[in-house]
Amino acid sequence: MSGAGSRPTPPPPETIRADVARTLAEDIGTGDVTAALIAPDARASAHIVSREDAVLAGAPWAEECFRQLDPDVRIDWRHHDGDRIAADSVLCGIEGNARALVAGERNALNFLQTLSGTATTTRRYVDVVAGTRAKILDTRKTIPGLRLAQKYAVRCGGGHNHRIGLYDAILVKENHVAAAGGIAQAIHAARAASPGVFLDCEVESLDELSDAIAAGADRVLLDEFSDAMLRDAVALAAGRVPLEVSGSVNLERVRAIAETGVDCVSIGALTKHVRAVDLSMRFDEN
Repeated sequence: MSGAGSRPTPPPPETIRADVARTLAEDIGTGDVTAALIAPDARASAHIVSREDAVLAGAPWAEECFRQLDPDVRIDWRHHDGDRIAADSVLCGIEGNARALVAGERNALNFLQTLSGTATTTRRYVDVVAGTRAKILDTRKTIPGLRLAQKYAVRCGGGHNHRIGLYDAILVKENHVAAAGGIAQAIHAARAASPGVFLDCEVESLDELSDAIAAGADRVLLDEFSDAMLRDAVALAAGRVPLEVSGSVNLERVRAIAETGVDCVSIGALTKHVRAVDLSMRFDEN
C-alpha cells in the first residue's frame, strides 16, 4: 500500500519485459508483414506527441516495446511519468531501425495511452480533494494482466495503491461476513489465519462500524454511505481507526466526501473505466 511520489517507482524490470513480450507476441506473431516493405537495414527517427492535456504514464513499457525489437534504439524523453503534459507536446524522440519503429509503434502507444488515461483520471480526483486529508485509492478492478502497470499509473497521477492482490492485505466484505457468521467472527478468523497482515473491513451501517472497530480492524471501509452518514461515522470512529469510502463516488461528489473528514476514498473507475489519451507517432522528415 504505497503512496505517490514525484517520480513513482515502476514495477520490476522483469515485469515490464514480460508485459511487453506478451504484447509483442500477440501483435507481431510470426512477423510484421507490412514492415517487410521497408529495407531491413533502414534507419529512421520519429516522435510521439499528445493531442490533449494529460498526465504521462507508461514510458518504461513504451521504451521496452522498441528496445525488444531494436536493442540499439535511442529514445530521448522530453517529459517523464507523472508530468502534466499540454496538448501538442512532444513526449519523446526516437531513433532506430525503421522496421522496429513501425512494428513497435502501436504497442508502445497502447501502453502509453492506456496508462496515461489512468494517471490523468487519477490526477483529476486528487486535484478535487486537494486541501483535505483524504487520499485517493485504487482497487483490484484492473485490466487482467496489467494490474501492476495500472497501479503504477495511479501513483503517477498522485493517487495511492490499495492492496495489490488477495495476498498482501485482508479485505473482509459482506460475503466473508455472511460465511463467518458476523463481523467480529470474520475479523477474528482472518487474524488467526494471517496474523500481522493489514486488515480492512467493509461495513454497511454505523452499528457494523462499531463492531469492526471493537474487533480490531486496521481500517474500515464505509460502503454506500450518504454524506450525512459519513459525518456520523467520522464522529463515531473519533480517530480510533482510519476510514475509507467506496461506492457511488464520482468527480462531482468526491469533494463533499473528502470534506466529511474520512481518510481514504477508493475508486474503481480509475482503472476500470479507462479512456485512453489521444497520442500519435510520426516519422520525422528527412
